[in-house]
Amino acid sequence: MKEEYELKKVLKEHFGFDTFKSNQEQIIKSLLSGHNVFVLMPTGGGKSLCYQLPSLIMEGTAIVISPLIALMKNQVDAIRHMSQDDGIAHFINSSLTRSQIEKVKDDIRKGVTKLLYVAPESLTKESNIEFLKSVKISFYAIDEAHCISEWGHDFRPEYRKIRPIINEIGNAPVIALTATATEKVATDIMKNLGITDADKFKSSFNRPNLYYEIRPKTKDIDRDIIKFIKQGPERSGIIYCLSRKKVEELAEVLRMNNIKAQAYHAGMDAATRSQTQDDFLMERINVIVATIAFGMGIDKPDVRFVIHYDIPKSLEGYYQETGRAGRDGGEGKCIAFYSRKDLQKLEKFMEGKPVAEQDIGRQLLKETAAYAESSVCRRKLLLHYFGETYDKDNCGNCDNCLHPKQKVEAKKDLMKVLEVILATKENFCDDYIKDVLLGNRTEEVCAYHHDQLEEFGCAEDSDERKLNAVIRQALISGYLDKDVNNYGVLKVTEAGHKFLKKPQSFMISEDRNFEEEAEAEIQEEANFAVDPALFKMLKELRKKMSAELDVPPYVIFQDNSLEAMATIYPQTLEELQNIPGVGAGKAKRYGQDFCKLIKKHCEENEIERPEDLRIRTTVNKSKIKVGIIHSIDRKVALDDIAVANGIEFDELLDEIEAIVYSGTKINIDYFIEDVIDDDHVEDIYQYFKESETDDLDEALDELGDDYTEEEIRLVRIKFISEMAN
Repeated sequence: MKEEYELKKVLKEHFGFDTFKSNQEQIIKSLLSGHNVFVLMPTGGGKSLCYQLPSLIMEGTAIVISPLIALMKNQVDAIRHMSQDDGIAHFINSSLTRSQIEKVKDDIRKGVTKLLYVAPESLTKESNIEFLKSVKISFYAIDEAHCISEWGHDFRPEYRKIRPIINEIGNAPVIALTATATEKVATDIMKNLGITDADKFKSSFNRPNLYYEIRPKTKDIDRDIIKFIKQGPERSGIIYCLSRKKVEELAEVLRMNNIKAQAYHAGMDAATRSQTQDDFLMERINVIVATIAFGMGIDKPDVRFVIHYDIPKSLEGYYQETGRAGRDGGEGKCIAFYSRKDLQKLEKFMEGKPVAEQDIGRQLLKETAAYAESSVCRRKLLLHYFGETYDKDNCGNCDNCLHPKQKVEAKKDLMKVLEVILATKENFCDDYIKDVLLGNRTEEVCAYHHDQLEEFGCAEDSDERKLNAVIRQALISGYLDKDVNNYGVLKVTEAGHKFLKKPQSFMISEDRNFEEEAEAEIQEEANFAVDPALFKMLKELRKKMSAELDVPPYVIFQDNSLEAMATIYPQTLEELQNIPGVGAGKAKRYGQDFCKLIKKHCEENEIERPEDLRIRTTVNKSKIKVGIIHSIDRKVALDDIAVANGIEFDELLDEIEAIVYSGTKINIDYFIEDVIDDDHVEDIYQYFKESETDDLDEALDELGDDYTEEEIRLVRIKFISEMAN
């Protein structure tokens, strides 16, 4: 009882709290008793206190191994604020001078320092190891411990060296802490740190105040994000993008639309990053657009939204990043944009890495895709991934629960899945099982002779999407399990065996089809938003102008540009440049009459323009586009330009098409002459001159098999540039 009172007294005295959160007290007592401890606690659960408080009580200095310099600094500053002596907490990393390091060592020798934060890289330095051997170590705390595991979302090889260094410095209790770890990752962490005997503490991963939603990623994603932010303009939020380039572009687009936003990524200098962080914490800016370099250890309680512009590489990463929203218990909206193309890009990035790393990466991506595409409660899916059961059928705070899909009976499908897993001796992952179910004679299936099984092709009347849903929901329902040590291999549980003996109803929600949803969204928006009367008048004006100039109508403005005009109602040449496919050159050349027509239509019909839809863009200032234009001016081969920009050739053609359709004149004759026969060029050029449309599929059909898609696109670029610009 006295011990309990003492702990509460220390808690109040140093941290200002009256009571412990969750299982903090049990964790601290375990560490004080000299036990190794493993802590799995979600972001915002109070992990830091679990090692900070015991360090103040125990004899000697606690070594806290942390991956980020910014995180160390924040934590050291926070501890110092609670103490009269700044020496109570220090860090050693590459940012310190030699004399500053000596000051740190002196405080440790005197027994003043209770907490020493070090990066794993600093810990490996021989001089630091020798020094730490000479002082009393109370315990070792490994923060962000998931960095140890290749199965974690932020694997760092240097974390693998921690145990041998601990052995060299001197033995003491170890506490490993992480906010995200599956059973596989947790096992990996404890094994690598040599603490398989550790007392394990796991807090609930459920964050009831967080709202989870997955949206289809369309070409209008920037506009969707701006509209969302402007619904609550003063709210703090974080937007995560995978590439630094996208971070900077999006931050600029937000600023152009009067949103106080800044970019943050590891390529920026330390002073800029630190300033941006401070601006966000002090609310001088509302939105941070960042790579995953931002946020680890950032303690801002009132982040109201976290948006994933790109789908993350793993569910651990996704959970940790969304966990930065609503840490004060208030509203936290977590929205991720998803397309299959993004997954394919991420898979492509893995090429060239070791095979084992690629396999792990693909498995983690599969889990993310499963989460995104599923129609099951998001909370249930997330918690299941982290080994926690969520019993409610409807959480009431995710898109799937608020807009549930109709359920279908899948009893027979589940029986077939279970039978095939057992017939293949429970040795394979879901992709292989689906191949056997669907009767796909793949090389692997034939090698194992599973095409000879009675069960082979037993679900050939089903489709992959439905089988995905059956397998995923069977895992959640406890009929199947995944082998922890052999990731991805499906096992039939005791409940699964019982189901086979006595089948019962198994209702499932079929997975979402994001490609269809994205198309429907675009279609719906177009149908809903376009002013039909204005659209018709704009088409007539274009037709009249095309006859006067003797060019096809699409050369002046494409249909999608006219649709956008009939939605947003631009009335000046400047506003017209915010329309997709309209650059400064095209606006100046053709735009005046269109603006006049739109203005007159708005006045006559008393139309109030939708302010929220007039999104200003930076598309014409894109650095890549400027670079491409300069390279073409220098007559660099187009395939070399693609390589230099790190993009595929068809992506380069997309960029060049956007440039010429926006009204910029370019000359790619030097390249066309090298790669396309003169007769072909002439035929394709003539086709577009006479055609009513620039549609690629129609051109391919009309011109026939003698002409490649690449040839047609290149000559179309030449045609648009010469005729329209």
